Amino acid sequence: MMPNAKVLEEKKAVVASLVEKIKNSPAGVLVDYKGINVEDDTKLRKQLREAGVEYAVIKNTLIRFAAKELGFDWDETLHGTTALAISTTDDVVAPAKILADFAKTHENFNLKAGYLEGKVIGEDEVKKLAAMPSKEVLIAQVLYSFNFPIMQLAIACDAIVKKAEGNEEMKVAELVAPKEAAAEEAAE
Repeated sequence: MMPNAKVLEEKKAVVASLVEKIKNSPAGVLVDYKGINVEDDTKLRKQLREAGVEYAVIKNTLIRFAAKELGFDWDETLHGTTALAISTTDDVVAPAKILADFAKTHENFNLKAGYLEGKVIGEDEVKKLAAMPSKEVLIAQVLYSFNFPIMQLAIACDAIVKKAEGNEEMKVAELVAPKEAAAEEAAE
């Protein structure tokens, strides 16, 4: 029996919407969600939502149509129960990190595959992505690396000032070039 025209149009609309969401998203992850209870699912969805990740259970046939239109080869992964998590922000790590952490504590919940910047990635690459620090941590690390030399200079300057305060007779040359001043004293 063929689906009626209304159902067919609804399915086409779902596929078109899915294609647009994936095109406009930097990253997403497919998971096999079987064996998850309602309470855990609710907690997971809340955590994903707070991270700017849209999460939905979608029929494999609809994902297959969207994947075909996008040029994604997900045929090997589209079996069993499938949910798709799509990042709605520029954070490419969030979907993978949250779902991988969840999979660690739920044995029937498994990562399948995903996409990153318009290219299909396999389960192993999703796990590598999940292991990366979050965007906030990376920004903090970069800022720290910028500030570190300045901090070291401030510490060194502070030490010189404290040394000078402790020794009233200290010469200016000792502040600027302690080795040269020490060599001059030794020569005298």
